[in-house]
Amino acid sequence: MTISIRKITSAITLTALAVIFAIYNAQAQNGLTLWYNKPAKTWTEALPVGNGRIGAMIFGDPTKELIQLNEATFWSGGPVKRNVNPNAANALAKTREALLKEDYENANKMVTGMQGVYTQSYLPLADLNLKQDVGTTNVEAYKRTLSVENSVATITFRAAGIIYTREIIATFPDKAIIIHLTADKPGKININAGLSSLVKYTVEPINQDELLLKAKAPAQVDPNYVNYNAEPVKYADSTNCRGMRAALQIKAIALHGTVSNGKEGLAVKNADEVTLYICAATSFNGFDKCPDSDGKNELAICDQFTQAAAKKNWQQLYKAHLADYQSLFNRVKINLGKTGTSQELLPTDKRLLAFSKGAVDPQFEALFYQYGRYLLISSSRPGGPPANLQGIWNNLLRAPWSSNYTININTQMNYWPAATTNLQELEYPLFDFIKNLSVTGYNTAHDFYHMQGWVAHHNTDIWAISNPVGDLGKGDPKWANWYMGAPWLCRHLFERYLFSKDESFLKQAYPVMKGAAEFLVDFLVEDKNGYLVTSPSFSPENDFIDDHGKEGNTSIATTMDMSIIRDHFRNCIEASEALHTDVAFRNLLKTKLAKLYPLHVGHKGNLQEWYKDWEDVDPHHRHVSQLFGLHPGREISPLTTPEYAAASRKTLELRGDAGTGWSLAWKINFWARLLDGDHAYKLLRDLMRDLSISNGGGLYPNLFDAHPPFQIDGNFGATSGITEMLLQSQLGELQLLPALPKAWQNGSVSGLKARGAYTVAINWEKGRLKTGNIYAEKGGKCIIRTQNPILVKGISASSVASKGGYLTSFTARQGSTYQINVL
Repeated sequence: MTISIRKITSAITLTALAVIFAIYNAQAQNGLTLWYNKPAKTWTEALPVGNGRIGAMIFGDPTKELIQLNEATFWSGGPVKRNVNPNAANALAKTREALLKEDYENANKMVTGMQGVYTQSYLPLADLNLKQDVGTTNVEAYKRTLSVENSVATITFRAAGIIYTREIIATFPDKAIIIHLTADKPGKININAGLSSLVKYTVEPINQDELLLKAKAPAQVDPNYVNYNAEPVKYADSTNCRGMRAALQIKAIALHGTVSNGKEGLAVKNADEVTLYICAATSFNGFDKCPDSDGKNELAICDQFTQAAAKKNWQQLYKAHLADYQSLFNRVKINLGKTGTSQELLPTDKRLLAFSKGAVDPQFEALFYQYGRYLLISSSRPGGPPANLQGIWNNLLRAPWSSNYTININTQMNYWPAATTNLQELEYPLFDFIKNLSVTGYNTAHDFYHMQGWVAHHNTDIWAISNPVGDLGKGDPKWANWYMGAPWLCRHLFERYLFSKDESFLKQAYPVMKGAAEFLVDFLVEDKNGYLVTSPSFSPENDFIDDHGKEGNTSIATTMDMSIIRDHFRNCIEASEALHTDVAFRNLLKTKLAKLYPLHVGHKGNLQEWYKDWEDVDPHHRHVSQLFGLHPGREISPLTTPEYAAASRKTLELRGDAGTGWSLAWKINFWARLLDGDHAYKLLRDLMRDLSISNGGGLYPNLFDAHPPFQIDGNFGATSGITEMLLQSQLGELQLLPALPKAWQNGSVSGLKARGAYTVAINWEKGRLKTGNIYAEKGGKCIIRTQNPILVKGISASSVASKGGYLTSFTARQGSTYQINVL
């Protein structure tokens, strides 16, 4: 139940209003809502909305509202230049020569000679400054909310006895951000709406009710950590192919009252209600097209979107938005237990602080879980680019790490919850991007390495840059030269097949997967013992202490390298077998796979990170890259490889539980895969700490994850980790409640996806599975692993005791649902 504040008449007494707001506050917390009793003062207090193409951050000031706007394709720069470092292959040869002599110090120097240029930056587009005259500065009964369930932000307040309401949505069907302003008395909406930008721009009226901002992106924006150039932001471009154009258009339609264009922008006077239509477009026309001469007509596109949206009123727009959004969001329901009354009545910032200090609040944990799904729906939609380091939201000209795609963990983590939480369509932007990256990656493999296949390094951007970054030798090799992005990204392609069993998709994906494998086949060399190894090799973004006590990061055969290669070769082999194709290449990969340098357990009982059993310069480093085979890979498990699982556990114990936001999120997934739900839960609580009292990663008041600063991957990784605690399927079986913590004694979840094209619903009581439903989309052999024996209704299947529980197997029919009950 909700209350429409704007329909309350002026006859309602202040006492009655107080009661209504108290009820409204309480009811909001029963649902999935972030809410605050004051406006945002900083960007990380503002509330995000997005439709995959346009994003907005809403501050919620009653009289001086700021809405910061982004368009997902608005980036600096232009298409990738080829062969920016013709000496890279020579540097590779010299690096390998030094590594053969175990001269790691010199290898560190030589490998920088392989570096290319930095990526470009994701840019802010505009600020909407909305001034509202409410006749007084004395505002009461203020409330700012974000409904995660409905994807709508709302600001309500009372001024001079009048209740004002703003509702904001980012609608995917109508390609717009819509702001709806109302009051509970007629003729009381008086606003001025102006536009500005951090990039070069002009603002001009189109007619009396429309305003247009024209923007020009810089040709070059240095990463925020590069401080040696006198001009880090450049607009001049000698190639005439860098620096895209953008347009943002705002149209006001008022019920009664007047609309005009004035000095401060659009002015609305004495209206009963106002709807603002905001649309945006850029000249971006593909990763390989000049955004200027070959760019799209951003003005025409933007105007088309605006006029189409403006044909609909608020109710029509909201209805279409809600139907579209909930068709995705409502697929998964989760209940982790009930919250105490004192917690559910707190504003979200206060609730976060109380949780950080130890409050028991499982409904807050469920809200945070669903917030991750909300952010992914809002920042990644088919037809647009994938979610970047900040999703779709950025307010800085030089954003942290360029707000680009960091593919040594962060971009991949963004999409960990997509398939498992039933949002598989949201991966399509990533799949399209991987295809683009494979095109530039073929060029990089040829130009930098003189090798076949395709390769991608630590960073990329909307232009699909694939070379080693570092500005031709200025970057640290431990991140700039890391080159395993292609096979790691390709596992998302194969996982899509595992979750869907869609062979037509796999047929399209296989050539891209094969290309990444071809590069690895070319790149591998034999060590002195006859093992195939990578040379050079890095473990992002860590350093070792070698046999002579010297620090370095360039070596051979790091555990992460070899684990990714084993994972990718196995995926390619299975893909080839599923498609009944490419037998010769499949057999080649099987031969190579058998010769790869294996996993090793170090002298501390840990999983060795380096080729040798070296110490780390930073024993508590945020990356735990050597555990790739545990998660997201499937090579290590307590059920199949107990020795390596024990070594993984020891590695995590030595590394410690501290970390940045995304690091804590990855560790949740690690501990879930180790079937230790209580430790996974501890890390979830560590991640869900108010940043003001955290000594590492945590959450901002708007629940954005903090590296710090903000990186969205921690939000997505946490949602993935909670899912891994409740359901796992990487071993070819449905493992129900594999890492359920003691804190979640009673609960339920429905709509989760498992590999094999299954949809799963489960209920548990007193920490024990009670009932469940398994829907088989494709059919086939279904194996269920549980802690207790189960019965499958209507099927002759019995539970057999096995390591770690009971296994129940049966042949599922396509399109059938199976009910399970614990004996």
